[in-house]
Amino acid sequence: MMEKMMFKHFLFALLSVFSLILVHAQDDQSGFISIDCGRVPPNTSYTEPSTGIKYISDELFVDGGVSKSILPEYKATLQEQAAYVRSFPEGIRNCYRVNVTKNTRYLIRATFLYGDYDGLEQFPEFDLHFGVTLWETVKIEYITISAIKEIIHIPTQDKVDVCLVNTGSGTPFITALEFRPLLNSTYSTPIGSLLLYLRADVGSTDNGSVHRYPFDVFDRLWFPYYYEKWTQIQLPASEKVNSGFNIYQPSPDVMGTAGTPTNESSPMQFVWTDRDPNTVFYVYMYFSELQQLEANESRAFNINFNGNHFYGPLVPDHLNVTVIFTPSGLYGGNFTFSIVRLENSTLPPIINAIEIYTSVDFLHSETDQNDETDGEFDLIFESADAILNIKSSYRVTRNWGGDPCLPTQYIWTGLNCSSDGLDSPRITSLNLSSSGLTGEITSHLSKLTVLESLDLSNNSLTGPVPDFLAQLHNLRILNLEMNKLTGSVPAELIERSQSGSLSLSVGENPDLCASVSCETKTSKKKKSNVAIPIAASVGGLVILMLIAVIIYVVLKRQKKAGSDDTDSLDSKKRHFTYSEVIRITNNFERILGKGGFGTVYHGLTDETTQVAVKMLSLPQVQGNQQSQSEEEQNSMQKLYYVQFQAEVKLLMRVQHANLTSLVGYCNEGNNKALIFEFMANGDLDSHLSGDKNANVLNWERRLQIAVDAAQGLEYLHTGCKPPIVHRDVKTTNILLTERFQAKIADFGLSKVFPSDEDASHVITRVAGTRGYLDPEYATTNRLTEKSDVFSFGVVLLEIITGRPAVSRTHDERIHIIQWVNSMLANGDIKSIAGPSLNGDFETNSVWKAVELAMACVSQSSAKRPNMSQVVTELKNCFEVEIGRRNNNSRMTQSTTDSVELISMNVTTEFTPLPR
Repeated sequence: MMEKMMFKHFLFALLSVFSLILVHAQDDQSGFISIDCGRVPPNTSYTEPSTGIKYISDELFVDGGVSKSILPEYKATLQEQAAYVRSFPEGIRNCYRVNVTKNTRYLIRATFLYGDYDGLEQFPEFDLHFGVTLWETVKIEYITISAIKEIIHIPTQDKVDVCLVNTGSGTPFITALEFRPLLNSTYSTPIGSLLLYLRADVGSTDNGSVHRYPFDVFDRLWFPYYYEKWTQIQLPASEKVNSGFNIYQPSPDVMGTAGTPTNESSPMQFVWTDRDPNTVFYVYMYFSELQQLEANESRAFNINFNGNHFYGPLVPDHLNVTVIFTPSGLYGGNFTFSIVRLENSTLPPIINAIEIYTSVDFLHSETDQNDETDGEFDLIFESADAILNIKSSYRVTRNWGGDPCLPTQYIWTGLNCSSDGLDSPRITSLNLSSSGLTGEITSHLSKLTVLESLDLSNNSLTGPVPDFLAQLHNLRILNLEMNKLTGSVPAELIERSQSGSLSLSVGENPDLCASVSCETKTSKKKKSNVAIPIAASVGGLVILMLIAVIIYVVLKRQKKAGSDDTDSLDSKKRHFTYSEVIRITNNFERILGKGGFGTVYHGLTDETTQVAVKMLSLPQVQGNQQSQSEEEQNSMQKLYYVQFQAEVKLLMRVQHANLTSLVGYCNEGNNKALIFEFMANGDLDSHLSGDKNANVLNWERRLQIAVDAAQGLEYLHTGCKPPIVHRDVKTTNILLTERFQAKIADFGLSKVFPSDEDASHVITRVAGTRGYLDPEYATTNRLTEKSDVFSFGVVLLEIITGRPAVSRTHDERIHIIQWVNSMLANGDIKSIAGPSLNGDFETNSVWKAVELAMACVSQSSAKRPNMSQVVTELKNCFEVEIGRRNNNSRMTQSTTDSVELISMNVTTEFTPLPR
């Protein structure tokens, strides 16, 4: 059995990559990107003699940082790219941006060799991000031994960001950054990318030496591994393994050695553990027969995993490569691979090399990087490229690196962003006030199509105010004060300012005219010296009077509208008359459902378009309505109007794939209606119990519904500025489309947070539904986004168990949280999962979902996750369940290509204990 020393040996070899490197003839480096970090002119490019790899300086890839040289006494035994580092004493996040070929699988490697470059002999610790996601924490432990971080990833854009983040434990630095294109048919996973855990050259006879390019055409680093209970086998120098015939193309020198057990009857074992049972591992094992077997000799063996047959019998092909790997991943926390000799085999098993990776998810949506056009509609989306071009145009000296909007704690200074939870984040606010800007207003701003606020004040901008600013239809604030702009402000901007839809500030621009009837200063001077005909004067007076009358009428109407209880509901959504509502519903013929604020009817806006019409009714009260005072009745009426306005305004403002879409509304006296898209499969509640509906949802679909609903709430909490708390999350307010896409509905109780970004809560009256109500909110009146998280946790428990939030027995009511807690004590997940699921689920997936739900319903809001974390965890649950579905068959290819296996389900052997 392999001891823990295996990994200690491997770690030492891994960290000493720069100490000794084998020399070989140079091969093709097509697609290689090799960046020497900290290298400064004049030696901005060179070829490393020991490998033949061509390196270039990092100066074109990063802003900021300082070049530092490691101490001279450490340089002699190291490769040339290790001689310098780039250190980042300033800024929290500093990023490299590298151009790549999108949709190409890359091996990406970051190397960190301290070399006491700062003379402090203090080992820093900092975070390494890939794009907007944590790659790994870099912890330096030695002066001359490198820390190496490596991933395999397919970029979806033509640029990638690699960022170093100062976490307060020392100054970040980097030695080298390398990109190596791989074959897209290799290292494939269902979801996510691969993070290197181990790459071992088993049986290597080169002590301390690391095989890389040009031995390996993909420049993988193969670290020697020797185990005292194994014997080394080496191919004669006159022979070579035919590695090129295999798509993984391992180094022939690596494949030219192998390990075999010293005790020929003993199995060869790889053993490792991981404290997180949810970590997903991918294993690649390489085999090649190095001996020319005699007629009476044979070598055949099985591969077992955790005591169960995994693959075999395997007979390695002489001088050809067989690769066995697990594309669906392994998890469970305890891993034992055993290579066991068959009884009729005359020779013991062998293995030449092994790679182990963990799965890492880099799927977080980044800010749009490409300008895209949608043909007929000619829609131009904002992009990270646009903001980078703005930075370049104005030579902005701020530390703007990496993604502008993500992670949110590192959002660029002067920006605000918004995301709908599915699409890429959108830049909604840009503040470049007092930034020393010169030149004209750049056209790159036109690509920020959802910009709501733009502040360019107190700079030295010249030239005209461009017309494209008027085409930014979401713009609500435009501040151009205190510049040197000339000409006239576009008429459309002035009109929007006069109508109140745009706050326009253009003062202290001496040569800028901000009037509808603008004239240049030259013409004004001429006007003072030329007699104006009386007819023109009268005409001008008439025009001024007409303008005054129009302004008076508009202001009067606005004032009247402001005093109306129904407020202004003008929007792009259609306004329906009450007679149209009667026609659409066929005189309220078909009822879809009833709620506290009204009845929902089926409708048709035309022959084919179905809608749901929610007719709001006055809230019912206790006692005789006739006995109510006029004041009480007016109060009820006001509450009714307020609820209606709140829902209409919110639905006009939000738009997300997982929120119900408002088609229109009716607002005629007491006849008030909301008209929504029709949801063919009704609400979630009706599908969770087999007693209520024959169409019972399986576990995979339930998880997808949970993800959809969570994404809708995540958008309300993080994608809306200011945030919105739903306050009434429950299964009856989660509606399902014909294809069972889930959408959050019923926003009548929703609460918009104050615009103050520091506000963590609001004090408000308690509202919600019994069984789903956050107990902390109910007792303190302090409303936070975590109140929705609690309600969603109850919904998630309902999804898992199929039970209602509150169950009634003969003598008591039992809340679902109490019931699940009692079942968890037994540790039997099948008793918690709903009986309608019939045990058809991945156990670990259900466990993860239960743990997440119980975290959501913690009594203290501080212990609950936020909705972004909930979305991430639910997607992990979904990934595990999809992995089970893909584990139904095993696939085998020829030994000259590769052998592909689907692994056994780990959780059938390691059922999680109650947690």
